[in-house]
Amino acid sequence: MARTKTQYVCQACGHVEIKWMGRCPGCGEWNTMVEETIAAPSKSLPVSGARMQPQPIQSIPAQTEQRIHTGLTECDFVLGGGVVPGSLVLIGGDPGIGKSTLLLQLSNSIASQKKRVLYVSGEESASQIKLRAERLGTVQEELYVLAETDLDLVVEAAAQLQPDFLIIDSIQTVFRPSLTSAPGSVAQVRECTGVLLRVAKSQNIATFIVGHVTKDGALAGPRMLEHMVDAVLYFEGERHHMYRVLRAVKNRFGSTNELAVFEMHDNGLREVSNPSLLFLSERQTIVPGSAVVAAMEGRRPLLLEVQALVAPTGFGTPRRMATGADYARVSMLLAVLERRLGLQVQASDAYVNVAGGVRVDEPAVDLGIALALVSSHRDRPLTQGDIYMGEVGLTGEVRNVTRLAERLREAQKLGFKRCLIPAGQTVSETFSGLEIVPVQSLQDAMQKAF
Repeated sequence: MARTKTQYVCQACGHVEIKWMGRCPGCGEWNTMVEETIAAPSKSLPVSGARMQPQPIQSIPAQTEQRIHTGLTECDFVLGGGVVPGSLVLIGGDPGIGKSTLLLQLSNSIASQKKRVLYVSGEESASQIKLRAERLGTVQEELYVLAETDLDLVVEAAAQLQPDFLIIDSIQTVFRPSLTSAPGSVAQVRECTGVLLRVAKSQNIATFIVGHVTKDGALAGPRMLEHMVDAVLYFEGERHHMYRVLRAVKNRFGSTNELAVFEMHDNGLREVSNPSLLFLSERQTIVPGSAVVAAMEGRRPLLLEVQALVAPTGFGTPRRMATGADYARVSMLLAVLERRLGLQVQASDAYVNVAGGVRVDEPAVDLGIALALVSSHRDRPLTQGDIYMGEVGLTGEVRNVTRLAERLREAQKLGFKRCLIPAGQTVSETFSGLEIVPVQSLQDAMQKAF
């Protein structure tokens, strides 16, 4: 009897070894090597249809795809105008963040447009999905539910039903019986995604697949999974906050780095048409350590409150913590403040928080973070009605930012009185009611801000 050949595959990156290893040589993760049976190679290549011939690009007719509107304007904005038929979209997020709720709302809205939707769940029964759908709103007739984990049966059901929209919740729970590895393994996730990609393209079905994330926040499974799909969306937010953020990090049919904000309620997710107003609604104006910055998320300006707290440390080494901001940039700004402005923070703990659970990592918020740290250290509030835009360099200079006009327009719309911008940047437009104050360095900004 022939001995079954096995191999060890890393469940984090897909690296393959012939023997077990405690640490993966590919990604450095510990205890991720799992034994899997080597599948016998197929003797013949699958026939995918008529053979295509090379043709000049000028002779290829241009086609405009009729996008499917999801019923949520913010979600259409992130996807680039709607869902493209035949596209494969991967959505990831932490457990319990609301991925299934979002997709069930999208399914219900698309089914109300007389388009057929097939919702496949490998984690819930059909009755559980029915209860959740009734809680979220009306149940549409064109919404079909299938509680199944065998991908071959799912593909067979999709071929019989011919839906316009297909949802797989989640890719880690479905499996192919022809593979001996367990559901959720690298081999199963890779193979199932490949099958769904062929189904989406051949039958022109818009397909959404839900992917779990690791403890580091990345999508579980091999990185090749992100390269196979047409769009990758992340559903983010704090579980104890009502705000949820849908972010696109890859999109073949639209702009990347777009963002949509939702509010979680008992009856589902609600769109937030003006996120800046929502994030600033609970702000206390005259308190030390609070500053308002303008961040760009794709094409959308967001006005956010940055909070800083500088307090004497009780330990030998001071603590530095950043929530919603880049930790490395916060540490750099503290070093610049100490070296260029003489701010004595080497014996103080420093905490920086972006209110609302939003994460920003662009350098245009440097000036606001630095002034919030100075305000907290001196226990003096910044001038009421000010907003700050600028990147801070290692020499203490304030550098230019991108898309300044959009940021200023958003600040004017929300009623801010004064804006500190880099001195090397010119503003061609006039903003009534908004005073533009150019600053050259942190020292200059600190004098004008207080």
